[in-house]
Amino acid sequence: MASERSLRVWLLKFKMAFIPYNPNPHGRFVGDCTVRAICKLTGQDWDSVFVSTFIEGFQLKNMPSGNEVWGSYLARLGYVRRFAPDTCPYCYRVKDFCQDHPTGSYLLALDQHVVTVVNGDYYDTWDSGNEIVIYYWTKGRET
Repeated sequence: MASERSLRVWLLKFKMAFIPYNPNPHGRFVGDCTVRAICKLTGQDWDSVFVSTFIEGFQLKNMPSGNEVWGSYLARLGYVRRFAPDTCPYCYRVKDFCQDHPTGSYLLALDQHVVTVVNGDYYDTWDSGNEIVIYYWTKGRET
């Protein structure tokens, strides 16, 4: 039934939440947000992502946390980059993205930070829900 599906989607939209997440083996909170976010997005452990982005950075002659580096790494894994909606480019927050994307996995690029969204919940070491989304990565050709 269409109305049953609409209700399920509506319920999913409003269940979004901040979920504390830190796969760093030493529990560190500074400077590794890219590694943490890619861990959650891909299911890889922290060491594997760190080494992979470090090698990618070496090949590109750039720092592992550089957008070019981790973006290249995600593209090699089959992820595609999409831009945030242009309806309100300076007010579209992580929380808004979660409400608009109640299913699926995404890595969101913010100003000086990245965070992963899975099924409408955002995973981070701090509540980044009010940060502005610039662009995002998702698997395959999904929009």
